[in-house]
Amino acid sequence: MERVNNRDNRNAIIEIRAGVGGEEAALFGKDLFRMYAKYSEKKGYKLEVFNTSFSGKGGFKEIIFLVKGKEAFSQFKYEAGTHRVQRIPKTESSGRIHTSAATVAVFPEVEEREFKINPKELRIDTFCSSGHGGQSVNTAYSAVRITHLPTGMVVSCQDERSQLQNKLRALVVLRTRLQAKREEKKRTMISQERKEQIGKGDRSEKVRTYNFPQNRVTDHRINLSLHKLDKIIAGDLEPLIKTLRKKLARG
Repeated sequence: MERVNNRDNRNAIIEIRAGVGGEEAALFGKDLFRMYAKYSEKKGYKLEVFNTSFSGKGGFKEIIFLVKGKEAFSQFKYEAGTHRVQRIPKTESSGRIHTSAATVAVFPEVEEREFKINPKELRIDTFCSSGHGGQSVNTAYSAVRITHLPTGMVVSCQDERSQLQNKLRALVVLRTRLQAKREEKKRTMISQERKEQIGKGDRSEKVRTYNFPQNRVTDHRINLSLHKLDKIIAGDLEPLIKTLRKKLARG
């Protein structure tokens, strides 16, 4: 039986980024977000989108969002890694199957009382929010970009109308990333052979493949193939996540 720890009980911050494959990778990133959103709805979780960066055709070059609910992190933690898609893009006139990839990073939310950030170590810039194709969606400088000067880490949030709300959300993401970086450093000192969570977004560094022509999803970590991609991409992730939690849990 999987042992639930304090991290597992937390909300989850999920970051999806387009990897290899250009526009198709961004469209796949949007599909992954919809899949997680629908699964979260079935679990009774609430989603808060912190930041989106659109591609020219409306895909997500990047999307960062919070999943709020009981044991949300435990449900999503094994989604971290490179996800590969094999399908015929809508823009492909010759009907050839393309392979693209998107990366998923998953972190347990870190509260302000747990990780203090020195305000003097922050540079905060404001700018106009942008939508599809990069065009400005308003004339107010409501979007916020925070740079953590000691590490050079940068977080942007623009999906709220309020500059204050975007700032607060950016700080949530920054705290979570800094805490993850601190924990990663500790783990690295113990094991130099530890691999990066999401790799470089290369097609070969995959944890899962979504093959649309065969209606198949394969999770390469547990050698599991399910021929119901249509249901999984529509949010029916429970059988897959349940199996992953059972086989990959290490206490």
